[in-house]
Amino acid sequence: MSEEITAFRIDIPQEQLDDLRDRLARTRWPIALPGDDWDTGVPTAWLRELVDYWGSGYDWRAAEARLNEFPQFTTVIDGQRIHFMHVRSPEPDAFPLILTHGWPGSVVEFLDLIGPLTDPRAHGGDPADAFHVVIPSLPGFGFSGPTTDAGWDTDRIARAWAELMRRLGYQRYGAQGGDIGAAVSPQLGRVAPDRVAGVHVNGGPGPLPPLPLTDEELASLSDLERDRIRRIEAFMQEEFGYIAIQSTRPQTLAYGLTDSPAGQLAWLMDKFREWTHPRSVLPDKIVDRDVLLTNAMVYWLTGTAGAAAYVGYAQESAWGATKPNSGVPTAAIVFAHDVGIRRYAEQENTITRWVDVDQGGHFAALEEPETLTADIRDFFRDLR
Repeated sequence: MSEEITAFRIDIPQEQLDDLRDRLARTRWPIALPGDDWDTGVPTAWLRELVDYWGSGYDWRAAEARLNEFPQFTTVIDGQRIHFMHVRSPEPDAFPLILTHGWPGSVVEFLDLIGPLTDPRAHGGDPADAFHVVIPSLPGFGFSGPTTDAGWDTDRIARAWAELMRRLGYQRYGAQGGDIGAAVSPQLGRVAPDRVAGVHVNGGPGPLPPLPLTDEELASLSDLERDRIRRIEAFMQEEFGYIAIQSTRPQTLAYGLTDSPAGQLAWLMDKFREWTHPRSVLPDKIVDRDVLLTNAMVYWLTGTAGAAAYVGYAQESAWGATKPNSGVPTAAIVFAHDVGIRRYAEQENTITRWVDVDQGGHFAALEEPETLTADIRDFFRDLR
């Protein structure tokens, strides 16, 4: 098996960009449902304005250049091409850290963290907190797509990450992630406990509480925890539809998302609106619209809507399986949108740090990069 690591540079052919612009201009818009508000999905009026900007104001070449500022590579692990960024710190004693994104995200989420993590000296921090960062695209997502076979659950992804870090020469390292990354990172600690010094997640490492809770158990929770239970229950009632579709019919969904850029954008923006904080504020007022569109472009240009849905949600039994505690020190920072609860997380994880924050949402690296960076530095300071 080849362990070759190949330099990679994003260079999208102009004809792909021309095709996208043509498709955007010819979007066949649905008739707006009564009210045209977020209660029935992404409002037509709002999305039309964003699509207009995508076709006439957004500059992919600028985004491409920004992505290409960071060294990128590909390698084949377990039969799957894996794309990753690898940015070494100028500090000789920097600590290796692998960052894992989720759905509907991509490596784009982490761009504003790379500088402060790798070169804290240049960003007002302590050089002793420097990291070498490795940021892979999940199998089936973006430039790691498409998937070549089935079975890319959290365990298989974690084993691929352990192999990736071995190939890069890192014998001891940390892991961080959110969303799917908050499941992969603790699993990396389980498959390589002798190498993973610590696991840091935003949102909570799971598992979710067994609903419905008894009255006695509810009474034992804090007001904050009870609010999180309420929001988990609301999610299961009001938002679970996208998981049901992606986990059962990802191929059927892929036809529409791969053929229609407006459809792809709407599918992603629905979650950016629901999961950014505060929910009452439009997502492009919380996360820069150019960043939102660059993230969408990663899905569009690689045609990986179906593969990402499949990897993210079609492994139901594996995602929900009970997991052993690795003993690896684990930290969680839970922003205002998210619903992690420490007592349940402690069933599978050795929680040594838990921080609840009254601001920010699910996309922590995009919404609260300074707070997230500071918490990562604080946690790993004694684990290096």
